[in-house]
This record gives sequence, C-alpha cells and structure tokens, in this order.
Amino acid sequence: MTIFKERVGEEYLTVAETKELLADVEAERAADEQRELRYELARAIEHVNRFATLDPEESREFVADLQELEGVEVPTAYKIANLLPEDRDELRSIYAQERYSLSGEELDEILGVVARYV
Repeated sequence: MTIFKERVGEEYLTVAETKELLADVEAERAADEQRELRYELARAIEHVNRFATLDPEESREFVADLQELEGVEVPTAYKIANLLPEDRDELRSIYAQERYSLSGEELDEILGVVARYV
C-alpha cells in the first residue's frame, strides 16, 4: 500500500489527453512481463477508451475555446470538455457548485461550443 505525503503538482487533463498518457503506461507494462496491470489502472484504461471521443489536440482546442467565454474558468472548461453536456440541465449541473449561475444565453453559448466538437 502506498501512502502519499504531499501533493507535488496538479494539472488538468481532458479524457483524450488521459487516454494518451494511459496508453503509454499500458504499453510500458505490457513490455515488462513481470509487471501486472493493476485493477484500478485497467479500469481507468477501459474508461478512457470508452469515453474519449476527441483526439488530444482537438480536446485542447475545445478547452481553449471554452475558456474564451465569460463564466468559464479553467477547471470548469475541463469538466465541460470531459462531460460533453447536451442540454442546459446537464450544463447547469456542472455549475451547481459555483457561486454564480449563468443566464440562458450564456448556457446556450457554451452549448454552441460543445456542439462544434461533438
């Protein structure tokens, strides 16, 4: 069992970027016959393979386009890019923890960006 004592850094990733990183880890593990693919890692790989719909470059462009909109901060842009909300209700659930709410017009503007990438 590993116990982590301190957080060294933090970086936001899209599902597509995570898929790319996990593919490297999976290939590394496959090359070493003595290293087993742990359950958690196998499940993470399965998840990103199922839900990554964009390639990493497209996902970075998507996040950048979202960040250009008012009311979309970095963490929220990544949540939107990863969850791909289809309607106002799904988008509102992403903003449920925020201290502010967006107008219908702002929600539609965000959904318009999402539609360009889906």
